Amino acid sequence: MSKKIINDFSITVSTVNGSGSQTANTTILRALFKMGIPVSGKNLFPSNIQGQPTWYTIRVNKNGFTARCEEHEIVVAMNPNSFMQDLAGLLPGGIFFYNNDFKYNITRNDIYVYPMPVNEIIRTQEIPPNLRDLVANMVYVGILAQIIGIDLVNICQALDFHFKGKRTSVDLNFNTAKASAEWAAMNLEKKDPYYLEPMTKTNDLIMADGNTAAALGAIYGGVQFVAWYPITPASSLAEAMNHFLPMLRRDENGKDSFAVVQAEDELAAIGMAIGAGWAGLRSMTTTSGPGLSLMTEFAGLAYYTEVPVVIWNVQRLGPSTGLPTRTSQGDLTFTHFMGHGDTEQLILLPGTVSECFEFGWKAFDIAERLQTPVFVLSDLELGMNQWMTTPFKYPDSPMDRGKVLWEEDLERLKGNWKRYLDIDGDGISYRTIPGNRHPKSAYFLRGTGHNETANYSEDASVWKAMMERLKKKYQTARKYVPKPIISRMRGAKIGIVAYGSTDPAVKEARHLLKLANINSNFLRLRSLPFTNDTKDFIEHHNKIYIIEMNRDGQLHQLLKIEYPKQAIKLFSIASSDGLPATAKWITDAIIKEGG
Repeated sequence: MSKKIINDFSITVSTVNGSGSQTANTTILRALFKMGIPVSGKNLFPSNIQGQPTWYTIRVNKNGFTARCEEHEIVVAMNPNSFMQDLAGLLPGGIFFYNNDFKYNITRNDIYVYPMPVNEIIRTQEIPPNLRDLVANMVYVGILAQIIGIDLVNICQALDFHFKGKRTSVDLNFNTAKASAEWAAMNLEKKDPYYLEPMTKTNDLIMADGNTAAALGAIYGGVQFVAWYPITPASSLAEAMNHFLPMLRRDENGKDSFAVVQAEDELAAIGMAIGAGWAGLRSMTTTSGPGLSLMTEFAGLAYYTEVPVVIWNVQRLGPSTGLPTRTSQGDLTFTHFMGHGDTEQLILLPGTVSECFEFGWKAFDIAERLQTPVFVLSDLELGMNQWMTTPFKYPDSPMDRGKVLWEEDLERLKGNWKRYLDIDGDGISYRTIPGNRHPKSAYFLRGTGHNETANYSEDASVWKAMMERLKKKYQTARKYVPKPIISRMRGAKIGIVAYGSTDPAVKEARHLLKLANINSNFLRLRSLPFTNDTKDFIEHHNKIYIIEMNRDGQLHQLLKIEYPKQAIKLFSIASSDGLPATAKWITDAIIKEGG
């Protein structure tokens, strides 16, 4: 046997979409997490309901790296239609588990092969006929556990979590996994070098997906109204709100303090959300690229009428319908300029699950402080996959409702106020909320030209003044949006700028570059507009590499617009294949460019 490889490899399970394999795969993932081993899981699935190939990759890494790997050391083949592809993609020296009902000729002699008698084992278990195909996935769970060393106690704990303690379901699945592990112990001789050993690196961590974190963050941020229309990969965000809001947002009389509306389409969803925001509610919608495209006119309305609203865009690969179940960062420039005419939208860019939670509540504060739409750009990779994360932190500041005038304020002002008058010099005017009983509180909201008192106007000087004030407000936003996170290495001459879900790949790439004697500094952008931190970072480096998951280098474009004098030192490293970024891709690209 070769030298042992411990806690440092990837496991890819190949199954058929709709076969129930998600339970088995997340069981393995959670069992490894409970063993204290750093782990991540990525689901590559088709956009149809069932029948097409799907792959679930679990990365185990003792150093804590969680980005996608381009290579697979262990493959579990449960799909005859992708069998030969899966076999060919396995690294030399890897392990190939397969359902021995598949009658393919395996000619490779540079891998370790373990057949699995799936149907034979299933027939020995007392499983209702309608559940046999689903529970059959637990056979590879048990055999894999026996061969590489997953503790069955942790398998049982993971199943208990998944089925929420329902003993019948837990026992049905665990007994099959246990029987499979026992079969493997008696019939398979371990020859491969891959092993798992318990660690303590997941202590004080939890596992969560970004969409659930975002939903919880919004709830703890005081969300009162949600309008949405189903779309992959954003649906689970709204579904999580439907799950948690009744638990967390009912008063002592059992009355809901929230409303969630599934609209007839994305146009209606954002229209409802803007209306609720104008009425004074903390309001939001959630969508993905095609839905965001439909929301453009309403986004311009909210920008110009200055209505606070939060829009979560869980990005997928476009244009058009595109690849609904592939990840992307392709909506950055579209969102930034969303709306015809001169619009500049505020954008938050979470890069971790904990930031999905944080930006979930913080987006409302920013939207109400600045009286504007706030777009939060996540993506499928961050939103739908399970990640290790620190427990979420309760909001550390009171809600910021911004510049709101109540009855006593208007009484003090003797009713003298103007809805769109900037009296503080920051571009932000004062607003009232419907329901204010003061006779001077009302104003007419209009998307047409208007003056400081919200009255209709086509005067050129008035229009220009209003647009200049909106520009000033955008500059003021730099004080309120999350600042970038900067990580430095001694002696670094190159800088890396990235955002969102590329963060794990960039962190690992910096480690690989350091091994190649290339030190780097890293700025992870978390919002637009850019702050002075970004400007200073660019100015103090000879070369800046911009990492992003889209074809045209959209962040690269925006940085060149913002800092034209620095454009010559900005180099784009961009890719748009629908797959999460890898450290190898980033490392190779930077070395190719000369480091």
